[in-house]
Amino acid sequence: MSEENENEELHHESSQEDHQPQEVITKVTGMYKDWFLDYASYVILERAVPAIEDGLKPVQRRILHSMKDLDDGRYNKVANIVGHTMQYHPHGDASIADAMVQVGQKELLIDMQGNWGNILTGDRAAASRYIEARLSKFALDVVYNPKVTDWQLSYDGRKKEPINLPVKFPLLLAQGAEGIAVGLSTKILPHNFIELIDASIKHLQGKRFTILPDFPTSGIADFTNYNDGNRGGKVRVRAKISQVDKNTLVINEIPFSTTTTSLIDSVLKANDKGKIKIKKIEDNTAANVEILIHLPSGISPDKTIDALYAFTNCEISISPLGCVIEDNKPDFIGVSEMLRRSTDNTLALLKKELEIQLDELQEQWHFASLERIFIENRIYRDIEEVDTWEGVIEAIDKGLQPHIKHLKRAVTEEDIVRLTEIRIKRISKFDIDKAQQKIEALEDDIAQVKHHLEHLVEFAIDYFKRLKTTYGKGKERKTEIRIFDDIEATKVVIRNTKLYVNREEGFVGTSLRRDEYVTDCSDIDDIICFTREGKLMITKVDAKTFIGKDIIHVAVFKKKDKRTIYNLIYQDGKGGASYVKRFAVTSVTRDKEYDLAQGKKGSKISYFSANPNGEAEVVSIFLRQAGSIKKLKFDLDFSDLLIKGRGVKGNIVTKYNIKRIELKEQGVSTLKPRKIWFDDSVQRLNVDGRGDLLGEFRGEDRLLVITQNGIAKTLIPEMTLHFSSDMIVLEKWKPKKPISAIYWDGEKERYYVKRFLMENPEKEEVFITEHPKSFLEVVSTDYKPIAELVFTKIRGKDQRPNEELNFEDFIAIKGVKAQGNQLTTHKVKQVNLLDSLPYEEPEELPAEEIEVVEEENVSSEEKNDATSDESEKDKGEQGSLF
Repeated sequence: MSEENENEELHHESSQEDHQPQEVITKVTGMYKDWFLDYASYVILERAVPAIEDGLKPVQRRILHSMKDLDDGRYNKVANIVGHTMQYHPHGDASIADAMVQVGQKELLIDMQGNWGNILTGDRAAASRYIEARLSKFALDVVYNPKVTDWQLSYDGRKKEPINLPVKFPLLLAQGAEGIAVGLSTKILPHNFIELIDASIKHLQGKRFTILPDFPTSGIADFTNYNDGNRGGKVRVRAKISQVDKNTLVINEIPFSTTTTSLIDSVLKANDKGKIKIKKIEDNTAANVEILIHLPSGISPDKTIDALYAFTNCEISISPLGCVIEDNKPDFIGVSEMLRRSTDNTLALLKKELEIQLDELQEQWHFASLERIFIENRIYRDIEEVDTWEGVIEAIDKGLQPHIKHLKRAVTEEDIVRLTEIRIKRISKFDIDKAQQKIEALEDDIAQVKHHLEHLVEFAIDYFKRLKTTYGKGKERKTEIRIFDDIEATKVVIRNTKLYVNREEGFVGTSLRRDEYVTDCSDIDDIICFTREGKLMITKVDAKTFIGKDIIHVAVFKKKDKRTIYNLIYQDGKGGASYVKRFAVTSVTRDKEYDLAQGKKGSKISYFSANPNGEAEVVSIFLRQAGSIKKLKFDLDFSDLLIKGRGVKGNIVTKYNIKRIELKEQGVSTLKPRKIWFDDSVQRLNVDGRGDLLGEFRGEDRLLVITQNGIAKTLIPEMTLHFSSDMIVLEKWKPKKPISAIYWDGEKERYYVKRFLMENPEKEEVFITEHPKSFLEVVSTDYKPIAELVFTKIRGKDQRPNEELNFEDFIAIKGVKAQGNQLTTHKVKQVNLLDSLPYEEPEELPAEEIEVVEEENVSSEEKNDATSDESEKDKGEQGSLF
C-alpha cells in the first residue's frame, strides 16, 4: 500500500471518529399517538361492558341476531350458529362459542340441547359441533322486533346488524354481567325473574321498590351491605350446610361463582393447614349438589360448620360494580336505576310498537275502504276505453272523488296503482258484507290500539303481568336471604398445635417440645401470660417468645372475656404490704407489658388463680413470726371482693410478711347467670340482647330443641350452635316439665297422644313412629296444655261438634319411647292448640340468692387499649400456689 493511500485511509478513520452518531429522541406521532386510547375505547365499548338499552355485550347481541337469522323453529348446531355469527363479530370462533355457552347457561334466551356444561361442577360444555340451540319462546317474545330496531353496517360493510336489540324486559339484571376492560370493570349480579317484573310494575305505578340478587347456584346470602349494586357494596354468600348425623355434614347448595370442585379444593386445603379437621369428603353431585363431609369422632359438627364458613369457599364475599354503556360511554349506576331505565325503555318501545301497529291498521283500513269503493261503484269500468297509463290513473282518481270524503287521508297515486293490481277473479267474487265486516274489525282494532296508547302505563303493566304468568313458572327465588352473624375465627379453628412453656427461663412457644405442655392452640390464637413479678403480657402464638422469667400462668386468651376472673394476692415492693384483687382481662395491646402490682422493685405475686366462670375460693394465709403479731393465720374469702379493673391497687391483706398461702375451699361462681337470647334473623344464640330472651343459664342448664320431624334433644347453650329450619320449639330446658304431643301414626293411620320427659339429656330422642308417613301434628311444652279437635264432616250426617282435649287428664306422663293413647276413633280434620290451663310453676333459686358481685367497668386505660385479632376461650387454672 502506497503512503498516499495509507494517509487517505487514516484520514477516513479519523473523520469517522469525529462524526459518531448522536442519540436522537423522536416523538411518536400520527396513528401511534392514539392507538392505546383507541384500543381502550374499543375494549370498553365493544367487548367487556354491556349496553344499558338491551343489557347485552356486542358478542351476545350478534349471537342472538344470528340465531334470529337462522331461526326456523328447529334446533341448529352451535357450530353453525358460531360460523354465522362470524359475519358480524370480528373475532375467533372460540370466543363466540364460549359467550354463547355462558348465555345458554343462564337458561333464559336460549333453548339448549346436548351437554352445555354444568355451572355447579364447573364442567365445560361439549364441542360446538355436538350441541344444538334455538331461541327460547321468551326470547322471541321480548327481544326482537325489526320494525323498531335501529341498524348499522357490520364490520366489513356486507351485512346489517342491530345497534341495540329492542329488549322489553330488564334482561341485564336478570342475567347479570361481568367484564374487565382497560381501566375499569363491571360486575352486575343476576336477579330474580319474578322479582324484577314485580319491581318494574311498582316503578310504573310510582311505588318504591327494592331488588336483591338471586343466584342460579342457590345458597344463602346476606345483602345488608349490597349498596344497590354500586361500587363499595359487598354481598356475603354461603353454602347451605346441614347435619346428617353427628359425624356427617352435607352441602346441598354452593355460593355463586364457585363450583363443587373449587369448594372441595378449599376444604381440603383448610384441612391440610389444620384450620378444620375432616376424615374424608365425597362429591355425589349430579343434577343437584351433594357434598358429604365426614368428621372424626369427637369433632363438633356445629363448630365445623362455622369453621367451613370461616376458612373455606363455603362463604365468599362478592363486590358488585354497576358499570354500563350509555350514549357511547361508560356510566356507573346502581341496580335500581338500571331497572328504572330498563322499564322506561320498555315503555318507550311498547309505545313505538303501538304507534307502528296503529299506522299499519289505518293503512289497512284505508285500502280496504278504497277497494270497497272501487269495486262497489264499478269504477274499474271507467278505464275500459282509456289507452294510456296516465289516463287510467286519472280516470280512477276522478271516479273515486265522490266517495272518499270519509277517508282519513288523501288518495295517492300509489293507492290507485294498488287498485289496478286487483285481479278480475277477486272483483267477481267480491262480497260487500264481508268487506264491511273486515272494515269494522279494523276499526275495532284501531280503537283498541288508540286506547292502549292513551293508557300506556296500564298497557305496560298488563304486558309485564303477562310475562310473569307465561314465563314465571319455575323461576321462583333460589337464594335464601338471611342476615349473617360474624364468625370469630379463633372460636372455630381446630387447635392442632401444642403450646409449651419454660416457666423458669420465661419462654412460651410451639417449638419447646422438651418443656412443659400447656394446651392445644392454633396459629391465629393469642396467649395470655402472667409472671411472678406481677407482669401481664398478651402475645401471638409463635414458635418461641420470651415473656419474662418465672411464668406462673399461660393460657389461650379470649378477647372481651368478662367471665374469666383472676384472683390475685401480691406484695407491693420488697418488704411492703400485701394486697388482694379480682379482675378480668378484656382487652389489652398485644406485646405490651402490664404491671399488675404498683411497679415497685421487688414486688411479687404470692397467690394466683384463673377462674373460667368467676369462681371465688377461700384461702388460708400464714404470716411469719415477727414482733408482737398475735394472729399468724387467718382466712380470706375472695367472694367478699368486688371484681374491678386489672389496674386497681386492690384491698390490703396485711402489712406483715406472708409465710405461705394455702387453698382452704374450692370456689363457686360469683357471676350472675348468663342471659341468652335467640336472634331469629340469623338463627343464632347471643348474649347481646338481640332477639327473644330464652332465660338465665347457669353452668348446668341446657336448651330444649324440638323439630317438625318429631325429634327432641337438649343442648348446652353454646354461641356456635346451628339450628335447622324445621325447628318448632326452642326454650330453656326444665327437666321436670313434660312435653305433650299429638302425632299421626303412618302405619296404623290414626292419631296418638303422648306426654313424656327427656330422660337422657345427652341423647337425641325421636318421639313419633319411624314410618315414612308419620308426622307430628302439634307439640306443647306447657304444664297443662289444651287442644281443640275439629272433626271431618261425613256426608249424610250432621257435623260432629268440636271437642277439647286436656292432655293431663287424657294421658299420664310415660316414657319417650311409649306409643301413647289413641286420640279418637273419629276422623279428625284439624287439631288446634288453645290457651293452657293456669299453673303456678315451681320457683327456681333466684339469681339474687347466689353470691353475686357486680362487674365494674374497666379503667380508662383499658378502654383505650385494644387487641386487633380474635382469640379462643381461656382454659383456667385454679389455685396456683407459691
